[in-house]
Amino acid sequence: MERHATVTVNVAALPADVYELLTDVERLPEWNHCIEALVEKPSAFETGAQWVVRMHVPGMPRWDSRSTVRELDARTRRFVHYTQSDDGNPSFAIWTWQVDEAADGQSTVTVSWSLNPKTWGRNLIGARIRHRQLKGEVARSLAKIPATLALHHAAG
Repeated sequence: MERHATVTVNVAALPADVYELLTDVERLPEWNHCIEALVEKPSAFETGAQWVVRMHVPGMPRWDSRSTVRELDARTRRFVHYTQSDDGNPSFAIWTWQVDEAADGQSTVTVSWSLNPKTWGRNLIGARIRHRQLKGEVARSLAKIPATLALHHAAG
C-alpha cells in the first residue's frame, strides 16, 4: 500500500541557496538529522547519478539508503529522486523537492514523498512507522537549512 505525504515550509534563505544545499549530497548530514553519513557519492550530480547515505532514525537500526536522481532542474529548482534501502529489499520511495520564491524573496520548500513497500514486513510495519515519522523529520530538517547556510557563508 503506497503512502503519500507532503510538507511545505517557509525557509529564511534565498531559493538558489536552498536548492544548491538540497542538491549537494555531501552536505546532507549537515541539515538532515536522520542522515548520519554519506557512504558513496556520485562522480557528477546529474540525472541517473546515485549516492548512498547511512540513515540513523531513533528507535530503528541504522541502514544504508541508495538514491538515484530522476529529475534535476536548477531553473525551476525541482529535484526528484528514487530511494531504496541498500539491502536488496524491493521497497522504495520517490521524493520530490521543489523550492519556490516566497513573496518576501525568501523560499518556500515543498517536499513530497511516496513510500512503496513491496514486502509484507515493510507494508505492515516499516512503511507505517516511517510514514508517521517523516512529516516531523522533514519539517525539522528543513528548519535547519537557514542556520546551515549561515555557517557555510560565514566559513567562506
